[in-house]
Amino acid sequence: MISRRPENTAHGLTDSDLARYEWQLDVDGFGVDGQRKLRDASVLVSRCGGLGGVVAYELAAAGVGRLVLAHGGNLRPSDMNRQLLMTDSMMGQSRMECIRKRLSDFNPTIEIVPFDTNINEENAESIVGEADLVVDCAPLFEERFLMNRESVRRGIPMVECAVYDLEAVITSFHPGRTPCLRCLYPENSRTWTRKFPVFGAVSGSLGSMAAMEAIKILSGIGEPLFNRMLHYDLRTMRFDTVNLHRVPDCPECRHLEPAVA
Repeated sequence: MISRRPENTAHGLTDSDLARYEWQLDVDGFGVDGQRKLRDASVLVSRCGGLGGVVAYELAAAGVGRLVLAHGGNLRPSDMNRQLLMTDSMMGQSRMECIRKRLSDFNPTIEIVPFDTNINEENAESIVGEADLVVDCAPLFEERFLMNRESVRRGIPMVECAVYDLEAVITSFHPGRTPCLRCLYPENSRTWTRKFPVFGAVSGSLGSMAAMEAIKILSGIGEPLFNRMLHYDLRTMRFDTVNLHRVPDCPECRHLEPAVA
């Protein structure tokens, strides 16, 4: 599961690293220092379906050193319109085993920490505790609220993203600096269900953006969506950004002092 890495060179990356990531090393403001930060990071992606699977794939491509992945259940035919880490040959078998194998084959230099389960009350603390950053791709608010609670408790950032039909939203939370999920949604949504209309291309577009948010936060390049939410509608190709604010009496994050930027 975990590949042996050769000895690092003086600048912290191997010759193999430099060859694999040479195109992104030329990105302004990223370079070797940014690549080292990705290599040393641990990111939780939950879940790894149509949205989270693309997040995990792009983070693996970018060289995030440790991916903690949570996704339960066995592969079904209805997964195949969007879950790009799945293969038809593994129909009926563990989704997580398929995810683990695909990512390990794709980039054997990174560590995959697979959890063949979804986030729940019993495991949220331990699984989120494995990560420096969370990417929330869960379809239900019960899971989202648990990850939000643990990210606030640990003071770690969380990229929040969701798709429905041809629409998508994304923002990034940083405890003390931004609102948390409970500031935006104080209660569980009664309109969200496990099954919803979506094209794989919509999930894939947002998955790439969410991966880029994580890369920006971890490496320090660019401007993450802190205190902003991006909404887009691919029916009309309209993109809008709205400003977000902390709620003073938020039950989750009201105890946090404003963090220094």
